[in-house]
Amino acid sequence: MKKVDIISVAELAEMAQKMYGNLVKAVVDIENAILVVDAEMHADQERMLLENGSCQSDLWGVNLYPEKFGTEDFIEFDSMINIRPRQQNMSRGVEDKIIREKIIILISERVKQ
Repeated sequence: MKKVDIISVAELAEMAQKMYGNLVKAVVDIENAILVVDAEMHADQERMLLENGSCQSDLWGVNLYPEKFGTEDFIEFDSMINIRPRQQNMSRGVEDKIIREKIIILISERVKQ
């Protein structure tokens, strides 16, 4: 598990090969602008962030596909940690367009070619 300020697509590709072959799990704290990558489960990343002061309502799980960098398929909004009826998010996706946009912006600031 790794908190990143800047990470290259090549580094993500290496992580993907070690874990799932084509994807890297990531959790974003949209309030504190934190990106954590490289864990077997989003819940592990979520726990790390919660233990370090993040709020549950600000944490969202995504999958990154390094080979799809530069396309809309680079970020997949799919994680069990995203199911939050109290925030009106009833699916594993991220239903709120504003939250999705915050996630996209943060990841685009942190992941570089």
